[in-house]
Amino acid sequence: MFRIRSTISILAIFATCVVGISGLFLPPVQAQIVVQSSSGLGRYLDLKNGKSADELVAFALEHNDELQAVRREVEAAESMVTQAGLRANPSLEVGAAKNPYTPSNSYMVKGSLPLELFGRRPARIRVAEKELDVRRQQLADRERMLAAEVRTKFGQTLALALKLQFVEETLAAATENYQLVSARVDEGRTAPLEGSMVAVELNRIRAIRETSEGRVEISMLELKNLVGMGPDEPLRLGGNFDDLLKPLPSLDIATGQALIQRPDLQMSRAIEDLSQARIDEAKAGGKMDASLSAGYERMRQGFPQSGFNDLGQVVPIGERANVFSVGVMLQLPIFNRNQGTVAAAVSEKTAAQNRTAFGELTVRSEVASAYAKYRSASRAMEIYRVGVEKQAETNLDVVRQTYELGSRTLLDYIAEQRRFIEIKDGFIDSQLDTYLARVEVLRATNSPELTKK
Repeated sequence: MFRIRSTISILAIFATCVVGISGLFLPPVQAQIVVQSSSGLGRYLDLKNGKSADELVAFALEHNDELQAVRREVEAAESMVTQAGLRANPSLEVGAAKNPYTPSNSYMVKGSLPLELFGRRPARIRVAEKELDVRRQQLADRERMLAAEVRTKFGQTLALALKLQFVEETLAAATENYQLVSARVDEGRTAPLEGSMVAVELNRIRAIRETSEGRVEISMLELKNLVGMGPDEPLRLGGNFDDLLKPLPSLDIATGQALIQRPDLQMSRAIEDLSQARIDEAKAGGKMDASLSAGYERMRQGFPQSGFNDLGQVVPIGERANVFSVGVMLQLPIFNRNQGTVAAAVSEKTAAQNRTAFGELTVRSEVASAYAKYRSASRAMEIYRVGVEKQAETNLDVVRQTYELGSRTLLDYIAEQRRFIEIKDGFIDSQLDTYLARVEVLRATNSPELTKK
């Protein structure tokens, strides 16, 4: 009897040492009272008043600083359209001259106005307008990508929070089981070793819970940063992974919509138009231009002369003279006709056309890949939901009842409990995979559901 008790004590001490490795040292078996950690799930989940994915996307589109910077670039491009529509400024020249040896002097005022012939100004306006189109499509594409990123991070954070919820439920059940086993140990109906084994398993679940909560907290901070919230601002998520199997349009319809609506493709086409506008501008700039000029000059001679007018009166000649001039200055494109600029713009247009063709091919591939991923993920989720999770939960209940009746050992129950935890994690992961695949479909097709504008 002494050897048996000594062996049991040694095993209990060994189990206590195993628990101590994870930083949770427990007293002897007879005095083990494990206090359940306070639940932190309320800091992250609120199914009634928490933020949904749609609300976070709307908040991000309004407050994300990077997106705000892109909007300022669009405003700058709008200002450049206004600038391009302004006419060329006239020039004014004022001068004076004086002979240092005589009283002779002169004053001169000249002005000129560029004409901007052969459509220079309209060509400049078209270039600015096409640059504005590119900026607007760039903004739309950044909104699309940001909405997809927010929804992705929302789903990942929600999955971690659901795992934390399940771990806390498991921890509550394990705590209750530990208390029952401890009572049996105190009454002498169960060996102390069994109590130590339950304590080790309980503390293992506690360690899992702490790790799970840390992951949720980190993911929540990343989500706040993505939507434009400070790390200290309160945020709780609402919603779940229901309605993941809502019908989607057919692959052909979705591909056609993507080829028309995707802002990155529209931006490539806008760059093509911009390149053509630059070709037209360069050609217009390589043609002849002209400027109108007009001037007035007043001269005074130092040695006046006399003469007779038509009436025979004596008048001074050459004392003062007023000169008006009008002219046209031509810029002749003899050497520089913007040949290099035109050639560069043509090459840019060809490159833009190649990028558009490659972009269309990429869009088709992305949409097809997203649909394939969604189909496989949704099938796996349904298999988990119908044929794995519920059955695993039933199996755990059966093993627990048979253990309480003495037909199964504690090790059998612990093994089945661990298997159920893995299956539950796998089911949540399958829900997350389906959710992410659906987000990818929305992103690839640029569905209005993505941004909810």
